[in-house]
Amino acid sequence: MKTIKGLAVVAGFLAIVSCNTQKTEVTSLETELDSASYALGLDMALKIKSNFNEAKTNAFIQGYRDGIDSTNMLMEEKELASFLRTFFQKQQMQQAESKAKEKFAAIKEAGEKFLAENKTKEGITTTESGLQYTILQEGNGPKVQPTSKVKLHYHGTTIEGEVFDSSVDRNEPYESRANVFIPGFNEGLSLMNVGDKYKFFIPQELAYGVQQRGELIKPFSALIFEVEILELLEE
Repeated sequence: MKTIKGLAVVAGFLAIVSCNTQKTEVTSLETELDSASYALGLDMALKIKSNFNEAKTNAFIQGYRDGIDSTNMLMEEKELASFLRTFFQKQQMQQAESKAKEKFAAIKEAGEKFLAENKTKEGITTTESGLQYTILQEGNGPKVQPTSKVKLHYHGTTIEGEVFDSSVDRNEPYESRANVFIPGFNEGLSLMNVGDKYKFFIPQELAYGVQQRGELIKPFSALIFEVEILELLEE
């Protein structure tokens, strides 16, 4: 990860800088050591700026000084790597989501429009989470529990009707726990009994959200699944 690598450079710099670093402003470079020290500091700052331009200068400098004297740190040294990794992963995810929202705004809007119209149709039920479903066939078997191991058939399409995955087309039922799928699919399964066949209309936030999955499932895609519960499997 580019940002973490940049921080590694910072760590290396801190390790070799003398504890006697001047705290007053330097206005000229008198010796080769002065120039090398300044160059390292400048290089570090430019790397930080290119990766994290929101860095608070005062807090950064205070962190550097605390690291040098190691007597009054506001954060435990053992926490640094984990904190920075989590922080920058979150930053990168937010940036990726922001870019995806701009690029795939039309897909998001199309899904929202489709679901808004679909929920008014006869036979459509909308749950509190936003999942929509209709019952195609009612069974009389036991109810699916989140931890149930189920054997089922599914047929997944985009809202335009393009098939992206189908155990039906493969003629090969799928076996899995009932709680390992995308949130909307998991919720739908929890509503069903063995023998039921439902059609799920899943909002993007209950599907893959900002992620792209294969060629047909673009970021922010609403998805449709027809699902039939064939049986619950023994452990």
